[in-house]
Amino acid sequence: MILTIVVFTCFTTLTVAQDVVTKESPKKYMQITTIESVIGGGVGRSVMVITKEDGTQEERDLENLFSMTGMNLKNIKSNESDIIKTLKSYTDNGWKIDQVTPLTLSPGERGVGIFMTRYLLSKPEEKKGF
Repeated sequence: MILTIVVFTCFTTLTVAQDVVTKESPKKYMQITTIESVIGGGVGRSVMVITKEDGTQEERDLENLFSMTGMNLKNIKSNESDIIKTLKSYTDNGWKIDQVTPLTLSPGERGVGIFMTRYLLSKPEEKKGF
């Protein structure tokens, strides 16, 4: 009888503990998308689009990866710095990077295309009240 009570108590405790672990609190999401043009000569457009949890968007200019003479390392470094600073500002404010999705689009013509990266961030919703 005592063994039955001990086993039942352990099973109940494990079940309750498992429920607590598997139930996640509601989250809010936002996304940061970087689009970097590989079109030379400043013809392309590179941009960072920040879509906040309320659906509003903010655009920030980035530098094109190529200039008239080829790959521009100064622009690459500048873009990396801007992206890192932006991500850091959000992670410092409690956002977590959940997923990063890179993709490349180059429709066959030489010297034409984009690099796009999407960063999905989440943050637990703040509980209101008691």
